[in-house]
Amino acid sequence: MMLNVDSKKLISLLCENGYSAYAVGGCVRDSILKNEVSDIDITTSAKPDETERILSENGIKFFETGLKHGTITAVLNGENYEITTFRSDGDYLDSRHPSSVNFVDRLEDDLSRRDFTINALAYNDSEGVVDLFGGIDDINNKLIRAVGEPVERFKEDALRIMRALRFSAVLGFDIEEKTEKAMFDLKDNLLNVAYERNFIELKKLLLGDFAEDVLMKYRDIIAVLIPELKPCFDFPQNSKWHIYDVYTHIVKTVCVSPKKDYMRFALLLHDIAKPDCKTTDEHGQDHFKGHAEKGVEYARVILDRFRVSNEFRDKVIKLVEIHDMRISVKRSNIKKWMRNIGEDMTFDYIDLKIADLLTHNAERSNPEIEELKYIRTTALDILEKGEPYRISDLKIDGRDLTDIGFSGAEIKDELESLISVISGSPELNNETWLKKQAAVDYKLLKKE
Repeated sequence: MMLNVDSKKLISLLCENGYSAYAVGGCVRDSILKNEVSDIDITTSAKPDETERILSENGIKFFETGLKHGTITAVLNGENYEITTFRSDGDYLDSRHPSSVNFVDRLEDDLSRRDFTINALAYNDSEGVVDLFGGIDDINNKLIRAVGEPVERFKEDALRIMRALRFSAVLGFDIEEKTEKAMFDLKDNLLNVAYERNFIELKKLLLGDFAEDVLMKYRDIIAVLIPELKPCFDFPQNSKWHIYDVYTHIVKTVCVSPKKDYMRFALLLHDIAKPDCKTTDEHGQDHFKGHAEKGVEYARVILDRFRVSNEFRDKVIKLVEIHDMRISVKRSNIKKWMRNIGEDMTFDYIDLKIADLLTHNAERSNPEIEELKYIRTTALDILEKGEPYRISDLKIDGRDLTDIGFSGAEIKDELESLISVISGSPELNNETWLKKQAAVDYKLLKKE
């Protein structure tokens, strides 16, 4: 494992002062996998006050991030390094937090409290990798296995259930049989965990390269957090447009979309209301009229439950709302979409719509996919050429309209009317023509 210079320095300082110290957890796992290592956490036999003394004596800035859990964060060259004292945990009374934390002297005691064998690994340059629970074998075998007794690990901290799913989705590892059984048996304990914490793991899961397998195999666990998905399981879509049941379609759509967390979450919810909206015509064809509008209602409830940021919430709701709409290929109509929902959201809509159609009946959906690709190319061309499509692109503004005689809401209505014309005929976007047209419109307005 290749430690960076600063983490080596911190470990060396602790060891030179008579303590044991190691890089630990995910950074060791990722290094063995030859994946990018983002954060290097350090574990040590030094107590927090001893760690602080050593850092102070060597002029290293630090702050106390979790003192009761033995964690000090050292800052070197703008990077943070969490240094945590070896510890064992007391009883877990709420499926999440230990009732007490005890500092210990042995690395083994610290590693034994960790979630999975692939994370119960430590390393320093003098000893190499310390693997007391078969983590390297499990990495080689692509297996997620709980440290010790799985039931106890998940009873201690139910969030580990979602972490296991996230690791499986990101790394492509299978979950060991006993570990998997304990996860299913204790899945309802996830409700004892703050929804915000579950949401963090769920977002990372959705972005994983192997998310499809996890979302399908462990759908009953996902449904603990989003029970609104359960009616979608195995719900048929007898339609010439569809080849999968609702939930399978949802999952496949999520996993062919760009890796944007809000887009993938929107796709997880986009067809969630279909079971409520199903009707069947005289030919046996199913229809789901109004499912987007109803889906927005579900999305609001679910997003509020997870206490997401306003920005994330707004993006997801907008994408669910518009996912079943259609942009015409007309240049002025593309500009209208860009004006109404913004450039970024227009491109997100195109990407989301293509992902949705990719999991339909290809014979019927391919023409619309090609149309959407054309719309994307056209939108990019509009931006590259700087063609006007926003009110702010007009060569006149509200003050000019006021001079003509417009007032109040009339100003906004006229600006929207003018930009609508200019979107189709950008050559008319000059002050002379716009003022002349506005004057004509004003006279007509007053006649009315």
